[in-house]
Amino acid sequence: MRLVVQRVKEASVTIDNEVVGKINKGFLIYVGITDTDTEVEVEKLARKISGLRIFEDNEGKMNLDIMQVDGEILVISQFTLYADMKRGNRPSFIKAARPEHAIPLYELFVSILRENHHVEVGVFGADMKIHSINDGPVTIIYDTEDL
Repeated sequence: MRLVVQRVKEASVTIDNEVVGKINKGFLIYVGITDTDTEVEVEKLARKISGLRIFEDNEGKMNLDIMQVDGEILVISQFTLYADMKRGNRPSFIKAARPEHAIPLYELFVSILRENHHVEVGVFGADMKIHSINDGPVTIIYDTEDL
């Protein structure tokens, strides 16, 4: 599983000219799932996100987590995070999980986050337009290979 977490001032996802998810201050998270991912990795990464301290305290240091700043989360599925560019100029997505494997893990990730946070989502596999205003910018990448 690969996550790209961006600290944002706001973010939204639009499908067919309709906003389907919108947040204020918080995290915009792009989620890629590979065929070797399991519920164990999903749970670990969801817990890490909840404890990620990248919001500034009164001294300007990144010490606060998303709950401490009353932040929200927008989660977007993105199989292209597993693009393989070793050969040629056209990416291969062979490492990205098929929907029958990826969707349940994506939904588990979202449900764990929703236990403690306001979470908005896109639509798995849809053509989505993402609007965001990055804060910092601050971007953190998580990968199950690094757990």
